[in-house]
Amino acid sequence: MKRTGFITIAGRPNVGKSTLLNAILGEKIAIVSNKPQTTRSRIAGIETRGEDQFVFLDTPGILKPQNSLGDFMLKVANSSIAEADAVILVADAGFEPKDVEKNVISTLKKAELPCILALNKIDLYDREQIARCIASYAELHDFFAVVPISAKKEKYVEDLLSECAKLLHEGEWFYEEDMITDQPVRQMAAEIIREKVLRTVDKEIPHGIAVVIEEFQDEGTLVRIRAEIFCEKNSHKGILVGKNGETLKRIGSYARADLEKLLDTKVYLNLWVKVKENWRDSQRDVLNFGYSEE
Repeated sequence: MKRTGFITIAGRPNVGKSTLLNAILGEKIAIVSNKPQTTRSRIAGIETRGEDQFVFLDTPGILKPQNSLGDFMLKVANSSIAEADAVILVADAGFEPKDVEKNVISTLKKAELPCILALNKIDLYDREQIARCIASYAELHDFFAVVPISAKKEKYVEDLLSECAKLLHEGEWFYEEDMITDQPVRQMAAEIIREKVLRTVDKEIPHGIAVVIEEFQDEGTLVRIRAEIFCEKNSHKGILVGKNGETLKRIGSYARADLEKLLDTKVYLNLWVKVKENWRDSQRDVLNFGYSEE
């Protein structure tokens, strides 16, 4: 009998949600960095094992919105929780719950959704710290299960998946057996480029970055991609391009390596940097850059 279920992965920024999704799938479909707001849209990761198909929804980190982009990200996170069959709340194993976690728990209680607490980054803390964290969460909610993990080191991820399997329901699968994500290739390409910007450029610039794929031509033995990197200030453009274009070349080199792995072919990557002032404050610009709930 086939079983399936939509399981939303929720939590604050930089707690390891995307790293966990990649660890579950054994492949990288969600970009990862140490900067907040790395994940902006909902990403579906599909894991099919035997008769079971898990559909995991990676969501933006939950924060108080500061602009139209933040409004969009919060809507995505909240709607992903509301539409799920179950939720994995990912939290840092070294800290007691704060407002973000308490609000998610409150939402789960109202929706009567089962929730698994995944206490991440256990490799960074001693047993006493982790025990205190577990006790503090236990006071707030009767979780379906509590699983301490290290997503980065892929420790106890299988234990987490075993608990998730108990929450699946009988029903036909939503995706083909060999699918691991519902993301279009162009979207994945844009996200790979954005990840390399996040990893290459420091400070506030990455928060104002959007990437648009203008051309994507598959010639069989070569894929040609033309992408535009949008930033919010002329000064940011100068930093992204760098002296003699060196920073942009480095971003392109890093991105090309990952794109060739993704597409399993040679990639010709042409990057351009453009300025769109304060685009994150404009609902129209946010939509134009592809951040839509549809």
